[in-house]
Amino acid sequence: MQPDFPRIGKRLFAEHLVGGNFGNMSVRTDDGYFITKTGSYLDADPEQIVLMPLNGRVTPGASSEWRVHTAVYNASEHKAIVHAHPPYAVALSLLADAEIETIDSEGHLLAPTIQVVEGPCGSQQLADVVAKGLSSANIVIAKGHGTFAAGRDLDQAYLYTSLAEHCCKVLHLTKTYR
Repeated sequence: MQPDFPRIGKRLFAEHLVGGNFGNMSVRTDDGYFITKTGSYLDADPEQIVLMPLNGRVTPGASSEWRVHTAVYNASEHKAIVHAHPPYAVALSLLADAEIETIDSEGHLLAPTIQVVEGPCGSQQLADVVAKGLSSANIVIAKGHGTFAAGRDLDQAYLYTSLAEHCCKVLHLTKTYR
């Protein structure tokens, strides 16, 4: 299995980017992708991971957001995805129309704007808009739901998850976003 899942999961919990058994992660392989099981805790042991094919057939127990992961891998070169529920990012997504403009130096460097997309959780509609957004970026926020970050590995996807929360927290603390 993928040893980075529990390590990244522990970082997500430590930074309060996920809570309970919310969120999911995946890593692309030659045969499809490994994804966390539905209802699993992201800091749990590697037994909470299943292999999914890229053709859309569902592996029993796969995360309810498997459609998003499949769509992103089919539409991009990304190798890993982290889906989290960071509270500042979720809150600001409810106030944003289509994107959030970052104001801090890290945001300017890595994600000057973060697209806000909409669709019901676990739906093909959400999968399509997230995949479109991540085809040209590393981070999007699903309105009122959470972040989907992608990259070359779980570390990079985690970095963009943490970045989005940091940028949204800075906006909140400076009361810049209205």
